[in-house]
Amino acid sequence: MIIEDEEPARILLKNYLQDISELDLIAECSDGFTAVKTINELKPDLVFLDVQMPKLTGFEVLDLLDHKPLVVFSTAYDQYAIKAFEANAVDYLLKPYSRDRFTAAVSKALEKLNSGFSSGVFAKNIINTIDEKEEYIYRIAVKTKSKIHVIPVEDIFYFEAEGDYVMIHTKDGKFLKEKTMKYLESHLDPKKFIRVHRSFIANISEIARLEHYDKDSYVVIMKNNQSLRASNSGYKLLKAALNL
Repeated sequence: MIIEDEEPARILLKNYLQDISELDLIAECSDGFTAVKTINELKPDLVFLDVQMPKLTGFEVLDLLDHKPLVVFSTAYDQYAIKAFEANAVDYLLKPYSRDRFTAAVSKALEKLNSGFSSGVFAKNIINTIDEKEEYIYRIAVKTKSKIHVIPVEDIFYFEAEGDYVMIHTKDGKFLKEKTMKYLESHLDPKKFIRVHRSFIANISEIARLEHYDKDSYVVIMKNNQSLRASNSGYKLLKAALNL
């Protein structure tokens, strides 16, 4: 499959693919929303995935997939190429690229496919490597049965631990995401989000007040009237952040 928002780039990829008898092009998509749906339905072995696309980035697409294909990333920006390379992608194509460079990337992919390489493990390694990057996130993409939601972090009231998942509480409802609290704690701006308890990370701007619960414990009352437990360490962080 080809996932690429620019038509000239899709045409170029299709032209290059015509000379590769081992591969059959089964679909092409111009945006990340369609890509997630189509990949999960058609289950391709290999995807050529643009990194910078409107609505969803290539990395966000990969994170939302149920079916995990092998991926060759393409990008016009060095920093994304480096990120893809560090994430152990099969290969990445830095635009503009030649036919020879494309053929070399395909050869790497075919070698992995023919060796019985686990694409699921490969995709998980990419996601884990990206997650290790110390960059603050400004939005979170989640998939429900019928729709993909891109949630700006400022629209989130709080996060709640749910095993290997987190429940994201927003003004538009609740959404489950396969992320850890540890990941969120390190990737959310600490000036805006605080881990008030091992089970909760709260948006500071959505906190209404703190209340004494019993002798040594407190609860955080959110503006949406939800109550979150606060640990001693979380209470201290909140006092500092709220200048109490």
